Amino acid sequence: MKAIILQKPGQASIATIPEPVVTNGGVLLKVQMVGLCGSDLNSFRGLNPLVSFPRILGHEVCATVASGHGSLPEGTNVALSPYTSCGKCASCRRGRPNACQFNETLGVQRDGALAEYIVMPPEKLYPAKLSSQELCLVEPLTVGFHAVARGRVAATDTVAIFGCGGVGLGAIAASHAQGACTICIDVDDEKLELARAAGSTHTINSLRESLHDRLLELTNGRGPDVFIEAVGTPATFRAAVEEVAFTGRVVYIGYAKEPVSYETRLFVQKELDIFGSRNAQPEDFQAVIKLLEARSFPVDKAVSMIVPLEEAPNALRSWSENPSSFKKIMVSVG
Repeated sequence: MKAIILQKPGQASIATIPEPVVTNGGVLLKVQMVGLCGSDLNSFRGLNPLVSFPRILGHEVCATVASGHGSLPEGTNVALSPYTSCGKCASCRRGRPNACQFNETLGVQRDGALAEYIVMPPEKLYPAKLSSQELCLVEPLTVGFHAVARGRVAATDTVAIFGCGGVGLGAIAASHAQGACTICIDVDDEKLELARAAGSTHTINSLRESLHDRLLELTNGRGPDVFIEAVGTPATFRAAVEEVAFTGRVVYIGYAKEPVSYETRLFVQKELDIFGSRNAQPEDFQAVIKLLEARSFPVDKAVSMIVPLEEAPNALRSWSENPSSFKKIMVSVG
């Protein structure tokens, strides 16, 4: 079968590999479409410290059951959870397998879905009557949904979100679904327009406006109750702590690629709750599928390009050379 293999940073190519063998009760899936995300771009650029080479990328997946399995008859379209969990580490024992100490994500620590067929455990599959594009968006949106759950967002909150990429859009949609007032911050006007379509109440272009002044203006001088960081830079990591309200909550989804220096007195002086947010839980997948089934998310606006499998290497190169020109790239495999 055909697959896209990232041989080393900057070098992706199409290759012929053996079809997967179904073992241990797995389900054979025909891959239909795969979304590319920021971690795939970082892997292509050699900036993802978790990836090893060679590697088949891809973890945002729409697939069809190729061989019936239990309650999943042949022909069922599914989204999937790309994470593993050991069941034994501290996270798993606390009922939080999304943060498993030994997690291996598709396309990062193990080969992903940019291939014609893959095999997955049935418990990782989420059947839904959605389009291929919608099913590909399920996983990235769940990461934002999980961050909103971690931040305990309620309708009485004002939530500020740094970054309007795929994960940030999930946080926007989830915050909006909770009835919160949502303020989205980015440096790209097109992404801010998409944020408004996804449910943002206010937007701030931090290149043109004073972030501090606008946040105070929009929150009656208090600052946001919750700040969700979905960019991953030292500046946004610090700004979340500096701008959040006293006794507020800060949720970090992104992670900075270099050390971050903090004024730690703010942690204590503001008595902040600071959370990390990693991957997603089954209830996040169910919530996103419900959102998409209600047609409450601007799917068409969120996808900027769909290319065939053979064009995926060129799409990765183009994205790497000019990242601001793309929102979401999807690869049609089936």
